[in-house]
Amino acid sequence: MSSSLRYELRQPVINPLEIKKSQFITWMVPISSKEEAKSWLEKSKTEYPDARHHCYAYVMGDTPNNQTAAMSDDGEPSGTAGKPMLSVLQHKPLNNVLVIVIRYFGGIKLGAGGLVRAYSQAVEQAYQIAEKEDLLAPVIKSVELKVSISFAEEQWLRHQLDLCGGEIIEVSYSENVTVTIKIAQSEQSTMQDALIARSIEFKELP
Repeated sequence: MSSSLRYELRQPVINPLEIKKSQFITWMVPISSKEEAKSWLEKSKTEYPDARHHCYAYVMGDTPNNQTAAMSDDGEPSGTAGKPMLSVLQHKPLNNVLVIVIRYFGGIKLGAGGLVRAYSQAVEQAYQIAEKEDLLAPVIKSVELKVSISFAEEQWLRHQLDLCGGEIIEVSYSENVTVTIKIAQSEQSTMQDALIARSIEFKELP
């Protein structure tokens, strides 16, 4: 996997792990907001109400330099759960993902080092399952353009979008047709050259 390419999870991964009679159940799920992360955490507590800990970590953002991160030890000794879980995530090419590790204590204390290894291993295993089962989708950076065309050119524009795998976001009809389109960043110059060649006005949206 290229380190420069970022990935998002296609669907949740659930993986159980037993270490010295303690059960570590890992949920790795795609998220798009803090509210969604909170909702998943509440769901885990509803489904496993008798578990001793519901530790979590998440990263959100388009790039490693523009990421929001959060974590929680949820009652485990400080720095033994959330931090190692987050560390695993931050060393993976992942965007917009939450991991929750639900722990049932098995009666044998693992110690601080043992807990760090256990929570790290729980997240690492979930990631390996996602990778093995092809659940990681590459994040394609895209741009939006607002294009002003005549009614006669609308079909031409739709054909160009089909060629480059773009899509129409919004269409407004008045004297002319104003179309907001979304295309992969890699196709931007090709689309803009085609528009310029036909003297079609457009602007890139922020």
